[in-house]
This record gives sequence, C-alpha cells and structure tokens, in this order.
Amino acid sequence: MKAAELLAKIRVNGTVPRHIAIIMDGNGRWARERNLPRPLGHRSGMKSVRDVVEGSLEAGVDVLSLFAFSQENWQRPPAEVRALMALLQEFIARESEDLRAQGVRVRVLGDLSRLAPGAASAAEQLVARTAENSRLTLNLFISYGGRAELVRAARWIARDVRDGRLDPDAVDEEALSSRLYTSDCPDPDLLIRTSGEQRISNFLLWQSAYAELYMSPVLWPDFSRSDLFEAITAYQHRDRRFGRVPA
Repeated sequence: MKAAELLAKIRVNGTVPRHIAIIMDGNGRWARERNLPRPLGHRSGMKSVRDVVEGSLEAGVDVLSLFAFSQENWQRPPAEVRALMALLQEFIARESEDLRAQGVRVRVLGDLSRLAPGAASAAEQLVARTAENSRLTLNLFISYGGRAELVRAARWIARDVRDGRLDPDAVDEEALSSRLYTSDCPDPDLLIRTSGEQRISNFLLWQSAYAELYMSPVLWPDFSRSDLFEAITAYQHRDRRFGRVPA
C-alpha cells in the first residue's frame, strides 16, 4: 500500500503513538548482499533517517528516538567506527537546516565524551541550532547503552542520598525516571526494530517496559515511510492494557 493511503488510514484510526523508538538494524547485511563495504550500508541508511523523520512529522508523532550507535559498537573495527563518526558529521551538515526549518528539535543522547572532537562539536551545534523547535523531538542515541544509563541514574541517586538531597525512602520509579536521558519525554509507545532480528539490544530498557514491539523484516537502508506507516497502523490495532484487564 502506498504511503499516502497508509497515512489516510492512520488519520482515520486516530490513535497515533506519541513516542516511537527505532533500532535501525541491517546496514551491514544490506551492504554484504550487494558486495559493498559496510560503511556504504551505513551511508545508504541515512536516507531512511530522513524518511522516518518526515513520516513522523506527517503522522503527528511527538517524539522519535533513533538508536544510531551503541556503546558496544565501539568494539567494531576502528575503520568502521571512524566511518560512522564521519557519517554523523555528514548527516548533521546535510540535514541540520531542513531539520530546523521543519520544526524538529534534535537531542543527541549517550556518553558523548567518547565521540571524536569533530563529531562532538557537530552534534553540539545541531542541538543548539534546533533547541527552540517543538513540532517533533528527535532523540539521536549515540554511544548509548540501556544498562549504562541505569547505572548512571543509580549513581546520581546514590550521590543525592549521600549528600542529603534525597531521602532513601523517597527513591521510587519517578526518582529514577527523572534521572534518565529521556526524563522530559513520554515513554515509547511503539518500539520498532528493522532487519527481522527479535531483540531490543540494550535500548531504552526502563522506558520500553510497556512499549508495543514491532519487528520489521526490512533492512534499515530499505525502510521507507510506508514501512513506518505500516508499523503505526499495526500499533493502532493493538490492545494496550498495561497489566490490567478490560473493565
């Protein structure tokens, strides 16, 4: 079904996920199937990023979170890591003006201390340039791991308790949630993974406790606006009970 038809169905159904998170998987396999170097798979995936951002704007999504580079990805061959950092800078240079003009607020989340200086500077400039936008929040997770994020929050809580800023009996879900990278965002309603793999790979572990999962067989460089809209229409037919039963 064409994107326009799917978008019309989404609007008829009415309920759109406020927050969509995507594990962008399959760049390497896409390149291997074409006998291309892995970095070319990552480069080809850049067009899918633009497609899902524009599709999210059209569908009325509030927050889009993209898992771009995990902490475990630092263990990949150095040449591939350098290529990924260069692609990040290229993406920012190419897309920053359009993102700003379309009302997208970009945030780059993760352990950014490990980024190459050029990539870190480009990310900082993109965040500053789009900070006043409010139509869509785009969270780019780079050098991120869900377990590391929870450890970071636990250390923050421990320091606050030690220094008398927080009563131990006041440590609850809100205390932890407020110390996560996504503290000002709603939890993901829909978590998409591309390439057919059936795991969440240490992404938004706490936040995705009640997210609806959608596993697409499409490799990320081939993931289109229509694929995004198909995931949203599937979400619209889910029965979200959050552990409860219908009245």
